[in-house]
Amino acid sequence: MTHPTVLVLGGTGFIGSRIIAQLVAQGHRVIVPTRRYQRARHLAMLPTVDIAVADIHDDADLATLVRRADAVINLVGVLHSRPAEGDAPYGPDFARAHVDLPKRVVAACVAFGADRYLHMSALGASADAPSMYLRSKAAGEAAALSTGTLAVTVFRPSVVFGEGDAFLNMFARLQRWFPLLPLGGADARFQPVYVGDVAQAFVNALDNQETVGKTYELAGPRVYRLRDLVRLAGQYAGHARPVIGLPEPLARLQALMLEFAPGGPVMSRDNLDSMKRDNIASGPMSPELGVTPTALEIIAPQYLATADRGSHFDQYRVRAKR
Repeated sequence: MTHPTVLVLGGTGFIGSRIIAQLVAQGHRVIVPTRRYQRARHLAMLPTVDIAVADIHDDADLATLVRRADAVINLVGVLHSRPAEGDAPYGPDFARAHVDLPKRVVAACVAFGADRYLHMSALGASADAPSMYLRSKAAGEAAALSTGTLAVTVFRPSVVFGEGDAFLNMFARLQRWFPLLPLGGADARFQPVYVGDVAQAFVNALDNQETVGKTYELAGPRVYRLRDLVRLAGQYAGHARPVIGLPEPLARLQALMLEFAPGGPVMSRDNLDSMKRDNIASGPMSPELGVTPTALEIIAPQYLATADRGSHFDQYRVRAKR
């Protein structure tokens, strides 16, 4: 094992939890920083996981964390930001999470000897992309690859599905309460990838020198229109509703209203801008990642059918005797 201790930034979330579980299963020690311990409690059941209360946006905290690691995985990302100021290509929240943090992480890796860095980007990231989100992701990739001394691999997943996702589950919940679903960007195309496949790609790449310096697209075996994914979510959850595609002006009005939804934005105008480009891969998943993409139709019915099924991590709780 070339990198026995791995620091996972953004590890408490939907994708990070799966990556950490696979790292632990392979015998890695994993450091998981969080500003609030409660957010990481679900990982405490896993052996070899060290939950560190820290602020990764603080240089001193970040230095302390990176000093302890052989490799760093950065999964930090946000879907929404305040508007861009002046001629800035993206808003300040995107800048902080997607651009400034990778710059600081790479610098810390070089300074303190962590020689491996895996970076989460997004399918469609480009400096001339139609959304702030995708432009900031492209700038984050550039930051990740800015040093010639660090072994870096970049991943660009399509929308990620799996138990606990915020994508299909959201559309399933909406159809539980509404008789029909008006939908902006209904004909945008996606190639959803299973969260377990994303986790496997990261873990398989960690000690694989063949992946160094490369950028990988992560996508599933099939392309769907957004309206079709919404229909499938309702169907698998047992309450399918008609989906009504909205013209652009109404779609933007809907997105504006959803930006101010209670509890935080459900969707934004910038999200709608992201959908102006199809979110599909340029080819099949690269063979050196060792991943056979899993079909959505195999996984999604299992977790959308009921909301109270057992946790994905029950098996690890049993193994850890906790």
